[in-house]
Amino acid sequence: MRVHDFVGIGLGPFNLGLACLTEPLRESDGLDGVFLEARDRFDWHPGMLLDDATLQVPFLADLVTMADPTSRWSFLSYLKESGNLYQFYIRESFYPLRREYDDYCRWAAERLDSVRFGQAVTGVEHDGATYVVSTSAGDTFRARRLVVGIGTSPRIPEALRPVVPEVSRLVASAPRTSTTGGPVACHSSDYLVRRTELQQQKTITVVGSGQSAAEVYHDLLAASPDHDYELTWVTRSPRFFPMEYTKLTLEMTSPEYAAYHRALPMATRDRLAREQRHLYKGISGDLVDAIFDLHYQLRVTGDGPRTTLVTNTEVTAARTTDDGFELDLHHAETDEAFGLRTDGLVLATGYEPTPPAFLDGVSDRIRRDERGRYDVAPDYSVDVDGGGIFVQNADEHLHSVVAPDLGMGAYRNSVIIAAMLGREVYPVEKRIAVQTFGVPDHLRRTPAGVSVGG
Repeated sequence: MRVHDFVGIGLGPFNLGLACLTEPLRESDGLDGVFLEARDRFDWHPGMLLDDATLQVPFLADLVTMADPTSRWSFLSYLKESGNLYQFYIRESFYPLRREYDDYCRWAAERLDSVRFGQAVTGVEHDGATYVVSTSAGDTFRARRLVVGIGTSPRIPEALRPVVPEVSRLVASAPRTSTTGGPVACHSSDYLVRRTELQQQKTITVVGSGQSAAEVYHDLLAASPDHDYELTWVTRSPRFFPMEYTKLTLEMTSPEYAAYHRALPMATRDRLAREQRHLYKGISGDLVDAIFDLHYQLRVTGDGPRTTLVTNTEVTAARTTDDGFELDLHHAETDEAFGLRTDGLVLATGYEPTPPAFLDGVSDRIRRDERGRYDVAPDYSVDVDGGGIFVQNADEHLHSVVAPDLGMGAYRNSVIIAAMLGREVYPVEKRIAVQTFGVPDHLRRTPAGVSVGG
């Protein structure tokens, strides 16, 4: 049976970028990889492909450009081939539409010989020499290495699981058309599929604090004059935090910061993970302003709005009733408990890593920290021998905001390729930031007044 150099499991943007960057290396370096995807085609967050939504990173954060600007798989190559390059140029915005980015990724995925759709991985074993990967299609693939890029799953807070208990399993196979009748609750990842049902409700509540919550709220608010519903947005954040997008802050998505962050004590890293959420989980400042402007417009035109925005508020319990959903709420600053009944409910509560069951057969080969998370090496490998199992976007606890950032995907793939081949095919930048994280070497000295020795 054929033995591949590696098998990529999952085909999100990060593994798709790896497929693009390794495609020319088949002939030049003999690097033979195959990518297995459970779905029948590439889909990137289909439930949130709103018509006017844009990426929050520039087009340079495509699949390949930050590693190889000359690649045929760049976003600019896609625009040229699709006949949209001049229109994108005249548009004068660095930020592609989200639908456009999804189409770009599909354009690449459908042209790569290494991609296999309809291949859901059901199990992985190690036979002493190679990894043996089994799929739902009845096929078996053997490889010397694995690159796991299955992404994250919709996060449902414990208090809301009685309302939407199975969302993480259902989203991947959600129907493309909605049904009508009765109350409806969904995660934001399934929003567009359920939007028509939601707009038929008398009351709709959005729970969440980030970009997805804001996009869903804005979309529902814009449609509210055409529908007879009351709209509520509940967030436990003390305010509607805009994403910080200043240049020195953006340097935190850099190789230097990733190395600095991974060297910190675990307790410090975990604390920073909570404190830094607004750096990449906040709301676009333009969208915050657009929501306010839409409120103003609706007041002036006399179309409402019939809406309530509530900050500092956490959902402590939820239950389904015959005619909707009841939420128990707690206001953090006033320490008041109160309640809300709603017919429609959208949980924009983010995503979280989900350990895949198909790796159970090789769990003894995977390094983990004391909290059970992947112990990710600097080359993104997690296996006990090193260089055998690599992970994509499963290292936020070690590398912070670098892990989910689309703009750093090509960098991570450059590192993984270098680990597999033993040389840097694509140059791996070591330093890009103006600032220094940690104590600079030239400033290391004993402060005045501090005695040295006993």
